[in-house]
Amino acid sequence: MSDKYNELVEYLNSLEPDVHKFYVKGQAAAGTRLRKGLSELKRKAQDIRNEVQAVKAQRKEAKSESESE
Repeated sequence: MSDKYNELVEYLNSLEPDVHKFYVKGQAAAGTRLRKGLSELKRKAQDIRNEVQAVKAQRKEAKSESESE
């Protein structure tokens, strides 16, 4: 899990040049790249959210099984 989180952070940091180019320098093409990058960031974050939810469900199931024994 930590690897996916670190990948997400690195990916976010990789968008910084386009943020600067779009907001400071006014380059429209950088805005397009930024929007595409943010869409990919959203997908990566959703993958992590799904994994967290699956782990929570596994832990809850394991806990209920151990309590019933």
